[in-house]
Amino acid sequence: MKSVERADARAWVRALWRRLAEPGQWSPRRVAGECVLAVVLALLALGTEALGGHGGLRMALVAGAVATASLLRRALPEAMLIVAGALGGGTDGGDLLLIVVAWSAGRRVGGVLRATVSLCASFAVYEALDLRPWSEAAPGTALFTAVGFLVFAVVPGLASRYWAQRRTLLRTLQERNLQLLRERQMIAGQARMRERQRIAQDMHDSLGHQLALITVHTGALEVDQELTGRQREAVGVLREASVAAMHELRAVVGILSDGTPEDAEPAAKGVAGIRSLVESAAAAGTPVRLEESGEPRPLAPTADHAGYRVAQEGLTNAYKHAPGAPITVSLRYEPDSLVVDVGNGPVPQAGVGHRAAVSGGQGLTGLGERARLVGGMLYAGSTEDGGFRLAGVFPYGAGNGHGPGDTHGPGNARTTSDGAVDDFWRQNGDGPLGEGEPVIDQLDPREELKSIMSAKKRSNGCLIIGGTALLMLVGLVVAGLFGVGTVVREAEKGAIDPQLYAGVKVGEPEAQVRHTLPSGNSFLTSGTRSKLPAEPAGSTCLLFLSTADEDDPAADTVYRFCFKDGKLADKREFHVKS
Repeated sequence: MKSVERADARAWVRALWRRLAEPGQWSPRRVAGECVLAVVLALLALGTEALGGHGGLRMALVAGAVATASLLRRALPEAMLIVAGALGGGTDGGDLLLIVVAWSAGRRVGGVLRATVSLCASFAVYEALDLRPWSEAAPGTALFTAVGFLVFAVVPGLASRYWAQRRTLLRTLQERNLQLLRERQMIAGQARMRERQRIAQDMHDSLGHQLALITVHTGALEVDQELTGRQREAVGVLREASVAAMHELRAVVGILSDGTPEDAEPAAKGVAGIRSLVESAAAAGTPVRLEESGEPRPLAPTADHAGYRVAQEGLTNAYKHAPGAPITVSLRYEPDSLVVDVGNGPVPQAGVGHRAAVSGGQGLTGLGERARLVGGMLYAGSTEDGGFRLAGVFPYGAGNGHGPGDTHGPGNARTTSDGAVDDFWRQNGDGPLGEGEPVIDQLDPREELKSIMSAKKRSNGCLIIGGTALLMLVGLVVAGLFGVGTVVREAEKGAIDPQLYAGVKVGEPEAQVRHTLPSGNSFLTSGTRSKLPAEPAGSTCLLFLSTADEDDPAADTVYRFCFKDGKLADKREFHVKS
């Protein structure tokens, strides 16, 4: 049993030592703050004791005790609360320390029972030492002292405890809200993946089927013996285009489904594939030529693919809207960027009556978004000769998947639940995608929660501070009113006019004299009894202060009436130093 107790004692000592001396518990900022606070409290206590006329030894002891209690209040909140109660009740300079220690203990004493016991013990010590000089004090004095302890200890302690509990609750709510926001993002990501899979399935079932039919029929038509050589060459180009479209469709479907292509071929073509586009178009009879200038330089994969898409879209638009018009595809490698330029001349007169091509109107919009995503830009417009020009500019360092408006940077690319890069960015005016509503709002949960809680947190903090200050002010006003009333009542019981003292004669019956005088049971005269000469043997004496203005502010006039054998046996006037 003793070994267990010794082990518990050693564990308690080690825990106390860690709280007192562990480096993590005492940062340089905290050491400086604690030392400044301890010095300020010690100086205030020293000055208050000096104003009370106490000796130098007591002043030094009180100042040292106040500084020590201030430094230990975090490690030993319960013990220092009791020590602060003793210093507040037994000295003149301990009340400010009691406020500081009570505030600190309110946050650190765990459990309602421990906090209540600590406050009660501190109150008992405070009350006992504060009433010790008044051995015959009236009940009002004890109540006045209790109100003082309420203002100096209970109110700061409860306010600090409420503040700490509110911060704990707020931190718990923040963690809970962050978890809910993370779960919301996961659910949104899963919903997005399901929608992408549905789109991929629809594309595979509809477009895949149609492209497969085109490939089969063009393959059969290519071997038809009735076709001329030029017609057979054009059908071959059409079949190759349909086969290439099938491969690209499979790649897109694979990426939409699970982030990987369905086949082993790369999903995206680059600028190097523009030459094959031009050759295929020329083989089909389209008047197209390719111009290249500058020293070729590699681009990032996304920018490389975006350049290919610009050339592809430009050729497609020229096929549909200006059939027969000459087309020029230019690749200009500038010092800082690549320019992909596709221009066509006006529609020939022979093709004026051609049927308008079907257009969804989304090609250029998608290209503009793609160019902004890689840090480039897109131009589309008519030329002076009535033709049309489509040009894209792509910096060599672009293509990291982050537009200029993205704050996440290359190392923080958003990802979906399956690990694929998420390109569904916020589509607002400041974002990389331009105008429009957001596809999915993916703010940082901490930033979103901060925007939600900041206003409430600020207003709640002001409300708590204002409420605490108001409560303390009400307590001070109540204590002041109660104190003034108590002093007035005690003065009525313990002070008489000099004329009343002169009118009372020695030898008058005790009952008559007591009826003339107040009761005399006042704490105002309790401290003066020990300063007066000894009372006559066998007599009972009453003490009263004079209500007249004193010539010496440091002295009080005391009247003493002593009764013996039912009569007033003696009355005297004394001048006592206060």
